[in-house]
Parts: sequence; C-alpha cells; structure tokens
Amino acid sequence: MGKIQKEGKWLPHELTENAISNRFNIAVSLLARQKIKSFLWRIVTGDEKWLYYDNSKRKKSWVSPGEPSISTPKRNIHGHKVLLCIWWDQQGVVYYELLKPNETVTADVYRRQLNKLNDVLLQKRPAIASNRRKVILLHDNARPHVARVVKDTLLQLEWEVLPHPAYSPDLAPSDYHLFRSMQHGLAGTRFRNSEEVRKWIDDWIAAKPTSFFRHGIAMLPERWEKVVTNDGKYFD
Repeated sequence: MGKIQKEGKWLPHELTENAISNRFNIAVSLLARQKIKSFLWRIVTGDEKWLYYDNSKRKKSWVSPGEPSISTPKRNIHGHKVLLCIWWDQQGVVYYELLKPNETVTADVYRRQLNKLNDVLLQKRPAIASNRRKVILLHDNARPHVARVVKDTLLQLEWEVLPHPAYSPDLAPSDYHLFRSMQHGLAGTRFRNSEEVRKWIDDWIAAKPTSFFRHGIAMLPERWEKVVTNDGKYFD
C-alpha cells in the first residue's frame, strides 16, 4: 500500500485537557507580549540534571555477516552521580552548583540558591540586576520551585516569574537546548570523582560561544508558536 512502519515517539507526559488548554493559553499570552516588546534578554533560566560518572557510549563496528557487533553494558542508573543545578541567560552561564552526594533540591536549598544567584547576577549582569524588576526567572513547576518559602524569596528579590505550563520540557531552554548538548558531549566520558565532573563542566562552558546560549533562548517564540499551531499539544 506504499506505507512504511514507524515506531511511535515517547511523550514527556500524557496531557489532560486542562493541561493542553493551559499550554495553549500561556503560549498565546507570551507570544503576544513578545510581539509588543521583546523581553528575551531579561530571562534567566535554570534547572537540575543528574550527571553520571559513567557515560558509556554504544560503539559501531565493521563486522562480517553473521558476526556479532561490539557489546556495551548499560549504565548503572544506581551508580555514582552528582546533581547539577545551573542557571543561564543569553550571554552564558550565570551560576551553577554541584550538590553533595545524596543531596537533592529542597525548598530551603532552592531558596539559598536563588539568593546566591542574585549575588552573582549583581556582579555578572549589573545592567539587569541593578533593577531587580528586570529579571525574569524561567523555571519549571517542580515542587521545590513553587514552595511557599521560595515564592516569598522571589517576592523579596522582586523578580518576575515567567508563566510556564506543567509537563512542558519542550518549552524549557535547559531541557531542549542546554542539557541536550551537554548530554551529547558527555557520551563516552567517565569520571572518577566530583572534581573531574566540575572540571568537565567548566571546560564545556568555556568552549561554548555566546551565540550558543543566545540561540537557546531565541528559540522560545518559535516553540510557543508551535504550541499554538498544535492547539496546546506536544509538537514534533
């Protein structure tokens, strides 16, 4: 019949009608705001990512018919890993932390991180941070991010929080841009300790031109547009 078989893609989440409507409405409002006056340069975005010590990569090999290819054992998901918390904008990485082993992000940890981020912004981005109301924070709706103590801290900092629909990594620059590139760079890399992880991150950041970070933020309007085109549903 001229058709081919394709395997379906994994989706981040099974969206409810309310979630779809929320994605659509937020995308419409952000597009309208952006068309009136660009605000992308004010966005500081951040997220967390587990970095594994073992980042084995499947290998390709030339073999004769009937011979097996080179086997690579799967990564042990319970092996050594460290949690990276990172914030960045159009100009580059503003601040990052590697949490201690077995430490995770809680409301209190995130509140402390935001205060530290504010201190670093005053040093690295004085044009924005000197007028705190110019800072627009883009983060997801993880429980520590929306805790009451965190909301109180954001009020004290006088930062605006950009509306972000739930279950929408496709609208989070760290997910669709920064972490994707980082994961590609990690392929085949192995670390012995957290200091080696930190050095790798520093080298990776230093190797990225400003255009890389600018592009990641600049893709937001295009992605909002795709949400609208797809009536709030996930897009390809």
